[in-house]
Amino acid sequence: QVQLVESGGGLVQAGGSLRLSCAASGRAFRSYTMGWFRQAPGKEREFVAGISWSGYNTYYADSVAGRFTISRHNAKNLGYLEMNSLKPEDTAVYYCAADLRVQFGIHHAVSYEYWGQGTQVTVSL
Repeated sequence: QVQLVESGGGLVQAGGSLRLSCAASGRAFRSYTMGWFRQAPGKEREFVAGISWSGYNTYYADSVAGRFTISRHNAKNLGYLEMNSLKPEDTAVYYCAADLRVQFGIHHAVSYEYWGQGTQVTVSL
């Protein structure tokens, strides 16, 4: 089992920055693909960013590419999402997710078995 806990969310003004952290339990996290997803009221949970187990391969939704950076520190069982140039449309609950196989692809929520509880990010104008 992998337990994930997000932190770092909060209120920030447009154009500002925020860094989310994902703390994982279990040594196996080192071998897991990690993703960040977000969900706003009335919207489907959407892919934000993903990173391979090695950290060498990263993927971003078009909506955040160039503004967000995903990273991980496997030795500390930590994942990160650095968010810059935040926009009001980035407002959502952000979730960290992890999976060993990501059978349906790194971009898809259904690929991930393990999820954190979410952390709220609110971007004001």
